[in-house]
Amino acid sequence: MNKYTLVFILLIVLSCSNKSTTKQSIQQEQSNVVENTSIVILGNVQDAGSPQIGCNKECCADLFENPDAQRKVVSLGVIDTENQKTYLFDATPDIAQQMKMLTQYEPKSDNEVVDGIFLTHAHIGHYTGLMYLGKEAMDANGTPIYAMPKMEEFLLNNGPWDQLVKRENAVLNGMVDQNAVELSQEIMVTPFLVPHRDEYSETVGYRIQGPNKSALFIPDIDKWEKWEKDIVEEIQKVDYAFLDATFYSGKEINNRDMSEIPHPFVVESLEKFKGLNDKEKSKIVFIHFNHTNPLLNPNSEETQIVLDKGFKIGRINDIFEL
Repeated sequence: MNKYTLVFILLIVLSCSNKSTTKQSIQQEQSNVVENTSIVILGNVQDAGSPQIGCNKECCADLFENPDAQRKVVSLGVIDTENQKTYLFDATPDIAQQMKMLTQYEPKSDNEVVDGIFLTHAHIGHYTGLMYLGKEAMDANGTPIYAMPKMEEFLLNNGPWDQLVKRENAVLNGMVDQNAVELSQEIMVTPFLVPHRDEYSETVGYRIQGPNKSALFIPDIDKWEKWEKDIVEEIQKVDYAFLDATFYSGKEINNRDMSEIPHPFVVESLEKFKGLNDKEKSKIVFIHFNHTNPLLNPNSEETQIVLDKGFKIGRINDIFEL
């Protein structure tokens, strides 16, 4: 065996070793194995991400040069360990990394594509990731997309989304308000309408029922008082509640009319939920943070206030057994 052959073999060995190490490090970062059907947080930031385009404030200034890998647009994943399947809730601009993260949580399956995507509404952070299913990217084969009637109509009648359907990159599955979608004998997903800016589609939250526990997912909603349901009562019916926390308070935005973006402020939610006992408070997981929201910073004073009051703040790779 000559020296060139030896060098070639050594390079192959090193390459395989590096790939193995990289995969192992990714899995270790994600705690490697999810043994029971679970929800995982894949992102916690508002639609436009962090840093946000055009922002020169302190909240974003350093992030353009030093991006934070933990800051991805809000999305949940469901890992069905019994049937070796995964489901994505909302298709964000970060879908490539998020789908990879989610499918790696299901080690018994080699599938790189999720078994279904549930959409909440037609705002940029919640559906535009669908474009990566198209021919310019992965050219997916029949990925199931679950959508409400207006959302389905929007996708069917507007480009480039209609092309996904025509090319069968995506298969649309219509949903009805309050009607459960049965994913397995033990997992059901029920959409419910919530008030929000519905320029192109209705907006829904989801109730996710697992083998043992259930969860609410409401990433976008107008003020709690505008909803026909009592959010406190809805929290009491489930084990987890992933709730809209776009702005900590109205002080964050001084260049926009806040009436045009009427999310519940965190300070308002803290006041509304203060009467809950410790067990009920611990169900609440705040998500969907605007780039200005101090809860994005784990070391902020506001973060400590929320945690001291008994609530949770959603972070990437947080896992909640269903």
